[in-house]
Amino acid sequence: MLVLTVFLFGCKSDKLDEEKVTNIEYTVTSEDRLPAELKELVEEKKQQPFKMTFRDGEYLYICQGYGKQPCGGYSIQVEEVYRTSNAVYFSAALIGPTQAEAQMQMPTYPYIVIKTEYQDMTVVFD
Repeated sequence: MLVLTVFLFGCKSDKLDEEKVTNIEYTVTSEDRLPAELKELVEEKKQQPFKMTFRDGEYLYICQGYGKQPCGGYSIQVEEVYRTSNAVYFSAALIGPTQAEAQMQMPTYPYIVIKTEYQDMTVVFD
């Protein structure tokens, strides 16, 4: 009976709540203001699309990269950053270059890093 009780109640489902509690204030952080360790991680990963977080005890950094793009002129728009009862949600969109910018055939690696106060929660990328 004890084994059955542990089996039934010992395994709980950690569903993430998607109901917004509050928007999170953030700052888009430039490369020169990133912690050295995070800067190295972004440099290693930027060739391919990536999503990652970095915590330094004081701040939470949320990073999203779009991999190698054929030209310059891309920008990234943060769509939402909010907190639910048990997670932080982040969504961003890559915006393509103008026709003039698309003519430049130099590859780029667009990514964005936002910094917010430390949150000890799962980050969900939408």
